[in-house]
Amino acid sequence: MGWLSSYAGAVALALAPTIAPSFHSTHTLFFQQFPNHLFKCHTFSTLSLTYRKLLVPPPCHALRAAAQPSRDDYDDSDFVVVNFYHFVFIKDPQAEVTKHLSFLEGLNLDINGRVYLNEQGINAQFSGPSKDALKYVNWLREDKRFSDILVQISPSQNGHAFPKLKLRYKPSLVQVEGGVSHLPLLDPSMRAIPLEPSEWRNRLEPTNKNDLTSKEYLKRNYILLDVRNGYEWDIGHFNGAQRPNVDCFRSTSFGMSQQEISASDPLSNVDKENTNILMYCTGGIRCDVYSTILRQQGFQNLYTLKGGVSHYLKNEGPAKWVGNLFVFDSRLSLPPSVYYPQATTEADMTQISGVDKFAKCYLCSSEVSELRHRNCANLDCNLLFLCCSQCVKDLRGCCCLSCTTAPRLRPVLIGDSRYKKWHIYRDMDLQHSMKISA
Repeated sequence: MGWLSSYAGAVALALAPTIAPSFHSTHTLFFQQFPNHLFKCHTFSTLSLTYRKLLVPPPCHALRAAAQPSRDDYDDSDFVVVNFYHFVFIKDPQAEVTKHLSFLEGLNLDINGRVYLNEQGINAQFSGPSKDALKYVNWLREDKRFSDILVQISPSQNGHAFPKLKLRYKPSLVQVEGGVSHLPLLDPSMRAIPLEPSEWRNRLEPTNKNDLTSKEYLKRNYILLDVRNGYEWDIGHFNGAQRPNVDCFRSTSFGMSQQEISASDPLSNVDKENTNILMYCTGGIRCDVYSTILRQQGFQNLYTLKGGVSHYLKNEGPAKWVGNLFVFDSRLSLPPSVYYPQATTEADMTQISGVDKFAKCYLCSSEVSELRHRNCANLDCNLLFLCCSQCVKDLRGCCCLSCTTAPRLRPVLIGDSRYKKWHIYRDMDLQHSMKISA
């Protein structure tokens, strides 16, 4: 698409009441991710990656001062994915759900995705044609409770990134053991201090920029905490971040001090009053929620990356970041160039150091050529896993030998395609059984 190949300057999304996107760049706001299924846990190291960065990145003030995109800059039929969340008291969330549904249905807007509301606010990720998606955002911003939400917009080249719309009341905006309704999410002082992408990048800069293994760098005065799942780390993360030993965010237990998890917990035995903890996730909501838990555990110096990794990549590019960004929609994996088109230029090729190698095949530990997960072809397994092309061929798209003999096998996925809803393959299986019995 033209907007990916021609980048007309650095354009930042302003917090104005009306949004009009330009597909010369990707606009920015919050992302929410809730895996509704469990993943098997694997431990392995990584492959050497090469990424490109701008020799002289534009200053942040230049990004903010860039001209607002106009409606003439995009095609209303171009599909986008919109992400945002906002903590605010909603007295009657059920009535709010009804109001949102009435708006979408009244204008017959083509919106698919997840929009959850409760007494603590809203969390949304949805896709649709630009015209429809932005009508919803602009309508929401007319409400003073949501007028200052930070919205992130990214392209969806293959149409809808979600199969259907789920707009409803949900007791927890983020799935954590024990729920979040008891957490003081509406009190900003209980959440971590948000850092702008430029400040976050400065904090990650080594004292000696030419030596990432220098003693000064290794003795930095902070802990970099990846508040995501292990399989997300597997395709991309910040340099120096430890792989989370978690494959479902609801079971995250950093800083909880149980002895059985202390070995894999980067917050175990740290000075809660003096240690700076820098937390990051995809769009920010998981960090905001988990920082309130850590605050209640006595941790004092908590910082989050404002807008998450997606906001960072948009503003700073892939500096200090290696790999792709895992997203919880049909796209699964997005390269930094989606957020920061300059990353595709030939300005400067930077080889990732050996200590940061990652992303290996879950089956044979060889380097994978594509930073993208796939689902096991066994319909009754459906594991999300990284796999090299040879293992895909040898195991017919399955995650293990036992799955290759399963009774309900789907065809091997080609390229970056995704499996359709499971019932389609179930029905195909039933039709095949009927033909045999006939």
